[in-house]
Amino acid sequence: MRKRVTVIGAGPGGLAAAMLLASHGYEIDVYEKQPYVGGRNSAIKIDGYTFDMGPTFLSMPHIVEEMFEAAGRNAHDYLELKRLTRMYELVFHDKKVNMTDDAVEMKKEIERHFPGNGKGYERFMSDTAVKMDALTPLLQSQMDRYYHYLRPSVFRALPHLSLGKSLYDVLSTYFSAEQLKLAFTFQSKYLGMSPWECPGAFSILSYMEHAYGVYHPIGGVNQLSEAMAQVVKEYGGRIHLNNGVKKLWIEAQKVKGIVLESGEKVPADDVVINGDFAHAMTNLVDEGILKKYEKKKLENKKYSCSTFMIYLGVNKQYDLPHHTIIFADDYKKNVEEITKTLTLPEDPSIYIQNASVTDPTLAPAGKSALYILAPVPNNFSEIEWDDIKDEFKKLVLKTVKERTEFKDIEDHIEVERILSPKQWEEDIYVYKGATFNLGHQLSQMMVLRPHNRFEELEHCWLVGGGTHPGSGLPTILESARITTKAILKRDAKSFNQPIQTTTKLERVL
Repeated sequence: MRKRVTVIGAGPGGLAAAMLLASHGYEIDVYEKQPYVGGRNSAIKIDGYTFDMGPTFLSMPHIVEEMFEAAGRNAHDYLELKRLTRMYELVFHDKKVNMTDDAVEMKKEIERHFPGNGKGYERFMSDTAVKMDALTPLLQSQMDRYYHYLRPSVFRALPHLSLGKSLYDVLSTYFSAEQLKLAFTFQSKYLGMSPWECPGAFSILSYMEHAYGVYHPIGGVNQLSEAMAQVVKEYGGRIHLNNGVKKLWIEAQKVKGIVLESGEKVPADDVVINGDFAHAMTNLVDEGILKKYEKKKLENKKYSCSTFMIYLGVNKQYDLPHHTIIFADDYKKNVEEITKTLTLPEDPSIYIQNASVTDPTLAPAGKSALYILAPVPNNFSEIEWDDIKDEFKKLVLKTVKERTEFKDIEDHIEVERILSPKQWEEDIYVYKGATFNLGHQLSQMMVLRPHNRFEELEHCWLVGGGTHPGSGLPTILESARITTKAILKRDAKSFNQPIQTTTKLERVL
């Protein structure tokens, strides 16, 4: 008899786990509170415009390919990926720097703006390739017991962890120009952290982009979630939308299934939680059951910053870069505002996605879907977003107008949606609006992060940014692979031996 696995949350981690487990013979049910799949990796559709809610590019697509291959599918039957050789434009107060994954052109661009730093780029890429190889086994292995630190792979990785050094410290060994250091450390924002606090091991983030490229799936990154959901269904898995989970069904620290918001009890052999970790443990587990992750202890954990989102459908096309990043004049002050003092930035850093320049499917002909993001403090700040969101939106758009060639956006707006940190928490169920989940300090990484096989409850598993190995789409997918392998190992099954290997094309024929 097939084991029944219930997945809570149809985010990318939950869908990846569901896809892999379904392909290996498990009976899968995914329960999702929202009317759509994808979680933070879903689509927002308004009057012919399509926006990615959260992630806006795909890095390390080979991980996606491996996931689908393990599920007996070819990712390219489901996704059309476009590589963005011009990855993004960085806007500083006195210059604009075009970042490319072409190593020769990148070195030329660095020498043009920052003479004498080209060799540092070559050293960075060479050294970090070695670091990436050393750290990858840690990011792909279960790390939920202290003896796991005794693995040979951990000892091989130790010299590359840059212990005691921040990300900024590490990049300072390669570059002398301040702006160039920021160009290779701003990726710590993907973790919601400051480059002056982010562990130096995360220099692999910028390396990943330069080495493996930045990709745009036609239709948006949300198409990854849609593709995985499709594979789940192809294997007979069921995805229950508009079907929220009220709490875990627990008896004597063993998870027996779930209790739906309707009151219905659904039994399961195992439950995989893909909901935001702190939100799930605060809301799905009755007080007094957990010790390590009870409510008060969760409040004392460290969390990422949040994001203020503006999604705009405009009746104009902009022949401008797909990705643009505006740096605050005092970037360090800006980062401290959003991660330490928890105050509203007066000079925000801003990210703009102009995906319609690459992908005509996202907006009606002659129009553009613009995505604008400003990192801001999470809701531990107690900022009253209902009172100030309109003024902050004006500040963000004013900065965009003054610092870029997106000069007249406000004159062309047809549709608009705002997501403030308050809405992230109340509408998307993100704990304290911390968009990038638990912080990635070394004190909250690997064995010290919530375990893939959840340590406090039996038959309970975690996937997503709140467990090992961490936030970001590639690592979230890795969390699903780690969890799936652990379940298969327990059940004496081999990974990567799907029931069938029929491709989408063969099924059609």
